Amino acid sequence: MLMRPEQSITSQILTLIKSDQLKAGDHLPAQALADRLRVSRSPVNDSLLFLAEKGVLTRERNRGYFLVEPIGDTVNALAASLGVEGPDMVTSVYFQIAEDRLKGALPDEFSEALIKQRYGLTPAQLSEVLGRIANEGWAERKPGYGWQFSSMLTTADSLLQSYRLRLALEPAALLEPNYRLEKHVIERCRAAEHHLLSGGIETDTADQLHQRGVRFHESLVEASGNPFFIDTVRRVNRVRRLLSYRSMQDRSRYKQHCKQHLNLLDLLERGRNEEASASMHEHLSSTLRNLKKITKILAT
Repeated sequence: MLMRPEQSITSQILTLIKSDQLKAGDHLPAQALADRLRVSRSPVNDSLLFLAEKGVLTRERNRGYFLVEPIGDTVNALAASLGVEGPDMVTSVYFQIAEDRLKGALPDEFSEALIKQRYGLTPAQLSEVLGRIANEGWAERKPGYGWQFSSMLTTADSLLQSYRLRLALEPAALLEPNYRLEKHVIERCRAAEHHLLSGGIETDTADQLHQRGVRFHESLVEASGNPFFIDTVRRVNRVRRLLSYRSMQDRSRYKQHCKQHLNLLDLLERGRNEEASASMHEHLSSTLRNLKKITKILAT
């Protein structure tokens, strides 16, 4: 009998398979997926087993799950064929809550009843959207009763400040003495950039675009092996999520971003880390300059 895992987790795994352009035989490690989706391993394992039972993945004893064949169809079509469609309403409400929070239309503390009534959610949808928000770290359940929004970046100035922190941190991470960026990580990051240049900039959703950028920069910092760099950049990426979504109303800068990312990968692949560090500094500086031009969008 087929399992019935949480639909959004399964859909998000399918989205990652598609966006990372995984090939037949590629490994899908449960812990890495849980880290990226910011959930525990349990729902990820349920979803992986479900996808194996549906023939999307194959399971090898003591080795884990592997992709049977690339996802050639749209994720939504595949999710529908597997009977795991349904995150659209949740995703729509998720972004509306984010926007309302940025506009100050939601209080610092709130009840589940308020969210359920305000956005017309079923109990299952309410649980799913609050679970996603909690997993991403911008709201948490209060002891006893109710919820509260976490301290997040909610002003244009705070987003710019987060980039100045990254400007100090990320170029330095590339100069760590034991820096090593694995070949398969380079290939995965390069494929994601080519996807964007081939049309993904216009067609990807805001959360897909955000996650691609996050994954690129975190992958480069993770290669430093320095847990302090890694933890800091992950924390910064979590708290800048809401304003990052809003900044995507202007996607004109993304083609330049992709070219800069590809240049960084080329330099690191050739072991030219000092040049890569300087290139990273210029990349983040140019992003900072571009963000200053759209402060009206961020503040709207």
